[in-house]
Amino acid sequence: MTVTLKGHIDVSADRLEQIRAGLVDHIRLTRNEPGCLSFDVTEDPAIPGRFNVAEAFADSDAFRAHQTRAQASDWARISAGIPRDYCVTGLTD
Repeated sequence: MTVTLKGHIDVSADRLEQIRAGLVDHIRLTRNEPGCLSFDVTEDPAIPGRFNVAEAFADSDAFRAHQTRAQASDWARISAGIPRDYCVTGLTD
């Protein structure tokens, strides 16, 4: 079953450039992961500092592998403490 994550992160003005720079590598690495069907992070044109996130993975194992890799990455360090509002569907035990 496909696992999807949709939501956003809200980035303070003083961290925007660091987040924009870090996203380049994070997006590239994620899109190359086995089981990644799509991975998009885009700045919201209507809400300053908001980045909309939409992910799809082939199954729960692929999604969990992504989470594990991301938690140990530069992205985790760069984005630490940034508020996230996500909804995950399709995740099984």
